[in-house]
Amino acid sequence: MKIDKFVIAIIISIVVAYFFPQMGASGSAIPLDTIASIGISLIFFFYGLKLSTEAIKSGLKNWKLHIVVQSTTFILFPLIVVVFYPLVKDTNQEMLWLSILFLAALPSTVSSSVVMVSLAKGNIPAAIFNASISGIIGIIITPLWMTSFIQQTEITYDFSAIYAQLGMEILLPLILGLLLRKYLGEFARKNSRGLSLFDKSIILIIIYKSFVHSFEEKVFSSVSFFDLILMAALVITLFFLVFFITGWIGKRLHFNREDRITAQFCGTKKSLVHGTVFSEALFGQSSIMGLMLLPLMLFHAFQILIISVLATRMGEKETAREIEESRYSTQHE
Repeated sequence: MKIDKFVIAIIISIVVAYFFPQMGASGSAIPLDTIASIGISLIFFFYGLKLSTEAIKSGLKNWKLHIVVQSTTFILFPLIVVVFYPLVKDTNQEMLWLSILFLAALPSTVSSSVVMVSLAKGNIPAAIFNASISGIIGIIITPLWMTSFIQQTEITYDFSAIYAQLGMEILLPLILGLLLRKYLGEFARKNSRGLSLFDKSIILIIIYKSFVHSFEEKVFSSVSFFDLILMAALVITLFFLVFFITGWIGKRLHFNREDRITAQFCGTKKSLVHGTVFSEALFGQSSIMGLMLLPLMLFHAFQILIISVLATRMGEKETAREIEESRYSTQHE
């Protein structure tokens, strides 16, 4: 298993935030908030430029698969977490639970979902469709899940301002990117590697300043080592539970092998890009933003390591099966 360089960069950002908080501290001369805000808008502008409308149009036909993937992403995932809310309500664990709910309510990631489905020899066009549409749906659905439970905490939020920020920073640039796709789409495709590096740079800036503020307010002083281990265990359990449920649903609905793989891989992925952006809008005005990102970063590292292994094994098994079938048919001709 290869260690993802971006995961290492995230860890370095957190370490730098702890030992060198000056750039992200309150009153810093470097306007990281402004840089992050502009960067978020550009991320979704480029996302609009790269969005394949052809894949979305052709993907509409396989509606059963799409319903399963989007229901898994935005209904099954959060509901599994919400079931445990009565156990943590008004306890010291409520904020940790909220951070896991935030993870569960996020949309699927685009690039890695498609790559993993490709490795496992799944339905690639359906993966492109679901991963792309998931990011758009999440702009509306993710804040709705969080609104109900954030209101019950002691932190005051102005939700009209949150939706206005999401509209200005995400939705408007996304629509603008879609409108200009005809003229700049080719540029975005040719420079996809550079744009991906830009996306990751903005995410690292957001993570850095989030953890600086959390360290300043000593938010993590209430989080014990046991809590971190428990959080990691819950995140891994949540992934495997959803992975096996989507596989079971795919069999019950008589999906073929390719569609089952797509349902499992797209339905269980969570987007770090959307997570850091949404956390900026939902929690950017409070010091708990770093805490809210913890389960997401654990999940991100886990999904890259484990799903890549699962995808590779599935792909190798399918390749071996195809070779065996080819040999069998050759022998009987």
